[in-house]
Amino acid sequence: MKEYIRLIKFVMPHVWVLALATLCMIGTSAFSGVSISMIIPLIDNVITGKKMVIPAGVVVPDQVRSVIGFVNSMSPMDILNWMTILVMIFWLFRNLFEYFQTYLMSDVSQRVIRDVKNAIYDKLLSLPMDFYSKNPTGKLMSRITNDAAVIRDCISTGLTDMLYQPIQLVVYIGLVFMVKAYFSISWGLISISMILFPLVIYPVVKIGKRLKSISRQSQESMADITTTLHETISGIRMVKAFSMERRESERFKNQNQQFYRLAMKSVKRVSVVSPITEFAGMFCIAIILWVAGKEIVSGALSAGAFVTFLASILSLMKPIKRLTNVYSINQQALAAASRIFEVLDTKDTVVEKPDAVLMPKFKNSVKLNNVSFGYDDKLVLKDVNLEVRAGEIAAFVGPSGVGKTTLVNLLPRFYDVTKGALTIDGVDIRDYTLKSLRAQISIVTQETILFNETVAYNISYGCDNPDMKDIIRAAEIANAHSFIMKMPQGYETIVGERGFRLSGGEKQRLSIARAVFKNSPILILDEATSQLDTESEVLVQEAIDRMMKGRTVFAIAHRLSTIKHATRIYVLDEGRIVDTGPHDILIQKEGLYKRLYDMQFGAAFIR
Repeated sequence: MKEYIRLIKFVMPHVWVLALATLCMIGTSAFSGVSISMIIPLIDNVITGKKMVIPAGVVVPDQVRSVIGFVNSMSPMDILNWMTILVMIFWLFRNLFEYFQTYLMSDVSQRVIRDVKNAIYDKLLSLPMDFYSKNPTGKLMSRITNDAAVIRDCISTGLTDMLYQPIQLVVYIGLVFMVKAYFSISWGLISISMILFPLVIYPVVKIGKRLKSISRQSQESMADITTTLHETISGIRMVKAFSMERRESERFKNQNQQFYRLAMKSVKRVSVVSPITEFAGMFCIAIILWVAGKEIVSGALSAGAFVTFLASILSLMKPIKRLTNVYSINQQALAAASRIFEVLDTKDTVVEKPDAVLMPKFKNSVKLNNVSFGYDDKLVLKDVNLEVRAGEIAAFVGPSGVGKTTLVNLLPRFYDVTKGALTIDGVDIRDYTLKSLRAQISIVTQETILFNETVAYNISYGCDNPDMKDIIRAAEIANAHSFIMKMPQGYETIVGERGFRLSGGEKQRLSIARAVFKNSPILILDEATSQLDTESEVLVQEAIDRMMKGRTVFAIAHRLSTIKHATRIYVLDEGRIVDTGPHDILIQKEGLYKRLYDMQFGAAFIR
C-alpha cells in the first residue's frame, strides 16, 4: 500500500486533469443510469399496454409521482416517439463524456509516465560511479522502458477503473434501490444480489498476491533480456571475432523462454479472474430470475420494474468485473514500482554539502593526506600521501589493479575518500560545489566516449553556446582538424553511436579536442594512448604534449616511454605509493619501476 501511495503522488501535480476526467465519468454513468430507467415505461406502457403503478403504501416524492402521472397520460405511440428521441440524445451525451474521460485519463497516464521517467533519469545522472559498477546498463535501461510501461498501464487502466467503476456502481446500486423502493422489489432479491461481492473478491485477492510476485520476476527477467541485448549489440565485433553467435543466441533464447514462462503464469492467473466473476454473477442472476419470476406470475411485481431491476443488476457485473481486474493490474504495477523506487531510494554516496562554495581558479597545489579508499569492504588505496603543484606533470604507474585509476577518480569526486582528505589549494574538495570543482578538471580516458551527434557537438560538449572558432582551434591543437575537414559534412558530420565511424586515433583526438575546448587548469590522462597504433600514437601524443602546456597533469601511463618528461612519477603497488621521483632517478633504482620498464622494453625489443 505504501508503494501505491508513493506512485499516486506522481498523479497529484496533474490532479486538475484527473478532476475533469472524474466529472466526465460521472456524466457517463448518469446518462447510462437514466437510459436504463427508461425500460420501465417502455415495457409497462408501450409493450404491455398497461400503466405504471406505484404499489400501495409506498411513499414517493411528488416530483416522481407527477412524472409517472404525465407518462401514464400519454398514448403508447407518443411515449415510444419521445423515448426514441431521448435515448438518442442520452447516448450521444454519454458517448461524448466517455470520449473525454478516456482522453483525459490517457493524458494523465502519459504525464505520470513522463514524470516517472524524468525522475529515474535525473536520479541516474546524480548517482555516483560505484552505483554503476554494481548495476548492469541493461537492467538500468529496463527501469525506464519496461517498468515504466507497466506503471503507465496501471494509471491509464487501473486508476481509471478505480475512479470510474465505483461511480458506476453507485449509479446502478442507486437505481436498484430506487426500483426496490418505488416498485416493491423484495429484500430477498436485494440480498441475493449482494452475495455477488464476497463470491468474487476472495479468490481475486488470493490470485493477486501471487500475481505480484510473478510480475516482479517477469520484470527481472525482462531486465536480463535488455542487458543481453545491450551487451551483444555493443560488443557485436567481439561476438563475431570469437564466432560466438550460436552461444549468444542460445543465451538469449533461454532468457526469452524464462520470460515466456513467467508471462504465461501471469496470463493464467489474470485470465481465471474473469470466469470466476462471471460464474458468480450468473449464479446469482439465475436465482434472481427464479425468485422474481414467481412474483411476476403472481402479479406482485411489475414486469417493467423487474426488467429495470435485472438490467441494473446486470450492469453491476461490468464494474465489479473491472474492479477485480484492477487488483491484478495494480499488483503487477506495484512489482514494477518497487524496482523503480529501489533506484529512486538509492543513497548518493557523493553528496554536496548544503554550504558548499564555488571553487576559485586553481593556483597552487593538489594534496592527498593519508587518503584511503575502498569498494565495499575491500581497500584499494591505503594511506596515500602526495602533493602535485600547479604546472607539474604527475604520472602514476604500477601493475594492473593497484588503484591508479581509482586515485585520479577521487579528484573530480567520482568517489569520496574513505579516510583522509583530498585538498585543492588547501581546501577539502568536499567543501566545493561539484559543478565548480569539475569545471576545472578535464579528462581524457583510455575508452573514448563520443555521442551520436555532430563532431562540433562532441568537441564542445558541456558548453551551451560554443563559438565555432574555439571548436576549430581546439581541433587544430588536437591534430584533428585535417581529418574532420575530410568528413562529408565537416564539423557537422554525425559520428555515430560511440563514434563507430571513426578510427581509434581519430576518436582519441576528438576526446583531446574536447578537453582542450574545456580549457581546465587540471588535466587527467587515463592511459590515453594505450590502445593506439604507432602512427596514431604519434599524432595523439603530439596533441597531448600541446594540450599539457600550462596545465597541471595527472597521467596514468601504460607505456612508460610516454611519461619520461613527467615532473614526478609515483609508483603504486597494492594500493600504496612504494616509490616516487623523476624517470632518471627511478630507472637507476632496483625497484618496481625499473622492473616494469625493463619488462616493457625488453618485450618490445624481442618483438
